Amino acid sequence: MAIDSPSDTTLIEDFLDILLTESGLRAHTLEGYGRDLEVFARHLKGRGLKGAHRADITSFLAAEVMAGRRPRTGARRLSALRRFYRHLQAKGSISEDPTEGIEGPRIGVNLPQSLSEEEVERLLAAPGDQTPEALRDRAMLEVLYATGLRVSELVALRLSEIDSQAGIVRIVGKGGRERLVPLGEEAQAVLADYLRDARGVFLKGMPATAVFLTRRGGPMTRQAFWCNIKRYAAKAGVETPLSPHTMRHAFATHLINHGADLRVVQLLLGHADLSTTQIYTHVARERLRVLHARHHPRG
Repeated sequence: MAIDSPSDTTLIEDFLDILLTESGLRAHTLEGYGRDLEVFARHLKGRGLKGAHRADITSFLAAEVMAGRRPRTGARRLSALRRFYRHLQAKGSISEDPTEGIEGPRIGVNLPQSLSEEEVERLLAAPGDQTPEALRDRAMLEVLYATGLRVSELVALRLSEIDSQAGIVRIVGKGGRERLVPLGEEAQAVLADYLRDARGVFLKGMPATAVFLTRRGGPMTRQAFWCNIKRYAAKAGVETPLSPHTMRHAFATHLINHGADLRVVQLLLGHADLSTTQIYTHVARERLRVLHARHHPRG
């Protein structure tokens, strides 16, 4: 459904253009913000986004609840409106931000699925080291657990981004943010085995910049590696439900369980906001609660 006011369409497009050039947000996030603003503009019934008041925001959020929208949807829409009206206020287009002081809907904490340390050990050992594919897959799993990379970052890893002497990898993550992540001795050793004994088998004499290659000499894809993870989890008898981020969650959770500082974990994961990393303190507390209930005589 189109917006009634052409001026509102222009305001939204200008706002999204600014976000695209300055914030580094993903395309689907920008599209979501655009849809949220369009929905709110229609809620105003042609009165124009610049003329919105606090009561318009609250009535809009209330209507969303009455329509059965999830709290997460309402929170996202309020976030879009906040950014939009702060943008207008910074430009001098409005004198007051109508979203000021409005609290979003409460969203329950969704704890990420994580593996126990024993499950991770079984998963890492599952590929073995008897074939070039096994050496590659074991190296990928070891690097994933040692660094907490996203799977997309792992499969995009290039040889030039690995400093073997320093034992670190350089990653350019979301929003173009760069971070340096230590590999750890075990991951370094397994990666060196793969690079020395297996990668050349996949190259077939052709040049390639990607670290992890398929039998055809091309870079490993996220989908193919995800299939490998599920296959090795079944082989290792890991029954915890898996997601592409499972090893990343295990990396962060195990670091915090062993006393790592939250801000260090934030830097290693490449999170822009510490609040994103704080989810792992909930995971650690939940793990302690379960252990207490299981082993304490009065648990």
